[in-house]
Amino acid sequence: MNAQAYFVAGTDTGVGKTRVTAALLAAARAQGLSVSGMKPIASGAEFMSGRMASADALQLAAASQQLTPYEELNPYCLEIAISPHIAAKFANIVIDISKIVTISAKMRSAADLLLIEGAGGWYTPIGEGESMADLARALGYPVILVVGLKLGCLNHARLSLEAIHHGGCQFAGWIGNHTDPDFMAPAENLATLEQLLGAEPLGLLPYSACAESDGAHMQAALLQLRSSQQLQIT
Repeated sequence: MNAQAYFVAGTDTGVGKTRVTAALLAAARAQGLSVSGMKPIASGAEFMSGRMASADALQLAAASQQLTPYEELNPYCLEIAISPHIAAKFANIVIDISKIVTISAKMRSAADLLLIEGAGGWYTPIGEGESMADLARALGYPVILVVGLKLGCLNHARLSLEAIHHGGCQFAGWIGNHTDPDFMAPAENLATLEQLLGAEPLGLLPYSACAESDGAHMQAALLQLRSSQQLQIT
C-alpha cells in the first residue's frame, strides 16, 4: 500500500493545524480510508500515563483511531511550550529530520492516507540552521496550508504561500479556520484570500469549541484532495 500523504502547515502558531488535521482524518475514516496522523515535533507536553505526551498528537490519534506507537506518532515530544529549537536545546535533544522521514515512510506504507502536521509556521526553527521548511522539503509531500481567519491573515497567508513555492514544495491548497468569533468582513477577507492564494479554499471550519462535526465540514475538502492526487481506496 502506498498512501497519499500531505504535510499540513500553518500561517502561524495557533491557527488550527491540529483541528484541521484531525478533521481531515475523521473525514477520511468516514469515507472508508485507513488513515494515520503524525505530529513529528510538538512543543508543550504533559505527563500522561507514565510518559510525556502532546495533546495535539493524541488528538490526531483519536481522530484516526490508529494504533501507532507514541514514539512514532510524535518522535520529538518537547515539554516546554516554546519554539522547538529552544525547547530541544533545553532538553539536550537534537531533532533529526532523517529520522522523521524514515518513520513517515513506514507509516505511509500502512495506510491509505497520511497527514503530517507541522509545528508553528513555515519557518519555525527546529534546530541549528533548520526549520519546518526543511522538514517539509525532506518529506517531499504536497503542502496543505491552514489559514487562521483573523486580523493579519492576508499578509501571513501570502507570505506563507510564497515561502512554500520558494522552497520548491507543491501547494495542495488551503483551508480556512475561523479562530476569531469577531472577525470582521469575513466574506471580503475570504475573497481576498482566494485572490492572493490563487484558489478557492478546499474547506472552511466555523468558529467552534466543539470538534464533533469538524469531519463533516472537511468531507468536500478531502474529496478534492483525493481527486487531484488520484488517491485510490483499497
